[in-house]
Order: sequence, then C-alpha cells, then structure tokens
Amino acid sequence: MRNFVKVADSVDVLPLLLAVAQRRHLWNANPIRTTHPGTAHAEVDDILLRFNVVPDNDPAKVIDDTECINFPALAELPEARALIFGLMAKVQGERLGRCMITRLKPGGRILPHADAGAPATYYERFHVVLLGEPGCIFRAGDEQVNMRTGEVYWFDNTQVHEVFNNSAEDRVHMVIDIRTGK
Repeated sequence: MRNFVKVADSVDVLPLLLAVAQRRHLWNANPIRTTHPGTAHAEVDDILLRFNVVPDNDPAKVIDDTECINFPALAELPEARALIFGLMAKVQGERLGRCMITRLKPGGRILPHADAGAPATYYERFHVVLLGEPGCIFRAGDEQVNMRTGEVYWFDNTQVHEVFNNSAEDRVHMVIDIRTGK
C-alpha cells in the first residue's frame, strides 16, 4: 500500500478510551474543525488536545500553520500523553503538531477531501485507533483499509480521503501530526 502503513498493532488503548468515556464534556468544546463553512468533518465530534489556534474557537487567531499549543483537554486526558509520546519515540519524531480525538457515529461519513498547506506537508499524519470495528472504511486515493482497535497507521493525508462508518459502533481515532526526519 502506498497511502497507508500500519506502524503498530495491539496497542493498549483502553485506558484512554475509558478516560474519554468518563469525560463527555470534552467533546466539541472547540468545534473549529467541524463547524466552518464547507468542512468535510461536519458529522465528526472532536476533542482537541493540541491545535494551531487559540482555544477560544476564533479562526482568526491561528497561531501559525505549524506551531501548535496544548489545549486544556490534554491535561484532562493524561492517558493520551503516553500514546502520543510513545509514537513520537517509535517514529523518531522531531516536533509534535496537532493532536485530536475524533468520533464518527455509526452511519456517519467524512466527506472526500485532501489536506493542504503547511500542516499537511510539514507533518506526517498518524491515526491511533481507539475504537474501530468491521464496516468502517477509510479510503485514501485508490486504497482503503478497515482500521481496527489498537492499530496505528501512518497515512498520506495529501491524497483525497474519506471515511464511511458502516459499523454498529462509533469510530474513535486519535489523530497525531508528527514532524519526522523523513
């Protein structure tokens, strides 16, 4: 496969999944990705852990395309730090970018889109699957995968990609952008 590479499996994601379930108030506290006009992510719920805007949801306050700051949710979910920095070590990351947890309900869809600009070309995009069941299809370019719970993938987010959750469960991923030595 050219657009997806499985970099780990059998990762213990249960502590983070449980922590997220116990902190429902974190979902959509910062809806900048899901509410702007024309977003491909309108059906997604987010928990932003690190992002490149200030946490008051004002898109005019973009810090920089590559500079990200910690959001309060990261402090409330210390279980995420072990997964984030474990992955950073595994891929020999040099800089940490955006980190977010996304949820797509059964029957939901992320519309086709390709990420562009500095965040997509400066960072590598990784997905840590916190909950993934059969029937949830992630397509990038002419390839598709069914990412399962505990797997970690790199994927080329500059390719047109989309997600269909045809499973009976939520699809929950932690998305991590990491600058690597390439």
